Amino acid sequence: MDHPVQPGPPAQFIAEMTRAQRALYAFLVSLLRNPADADDVLQETNIVLWQKAGEFDPSRNFMPWAFRVAQFQAMAHLKRKKRSRLAFDDALLAQIADEAVAEAADMEPRRAALLECLKRLAPDQRQLVARRYEPGGSVNDMARERGTTPKALSEMLRRIRRALMLCIERRLAREARA
Repeated sequence: MDHPVQPGPPAQFIAEMTRAQRALYAFLVSLLRNPADADDVLQETNIVLWQKAGEFDPSRNFMPWAFRVAQFQAMAHLKRKKRSRLAFDDALLAQIADEAVAEAADMEPRRAALLECLKRLAPDQRQLVARRYEPGGSVNDMARERGTTPKALSEMLRRIRRALMLCIERRLAREARA
């Protein structure tokens, strides 16, 4: 007998959930203090997020909602491990979670501004920044490849970072006035 195929969460939800994984993991490590526990709770959080995908409002910021789900999963995990001497109480866990949720919400406008400002860089500047911040991106290796000194390359990167910072600050100030 054929079962009807249930539609999965929308692509936007999947993209948001994928983007959130590192931040959720870091958040859980900060709450649980144990990377193995954070891995377990992240998996539990992902399951709950997936199950609640229909409740997510795409017009709202995904991160505070995901952090709140992760907080509840961490609290449930700690209750299960209550016999551990290092478990935090619920009030402290809630305070830490509230601070992390507020910080994530504050970072979202900066991240969006950074993405827009990166688009405004010249293609070679954008490539230079991307190469520098990819895993293993070394100024010495990049300078050798470009036929310049590490000091000259570092100065180029410093000027690009400064331009990005100014662009981000201008965008955020403009949005604050709007």
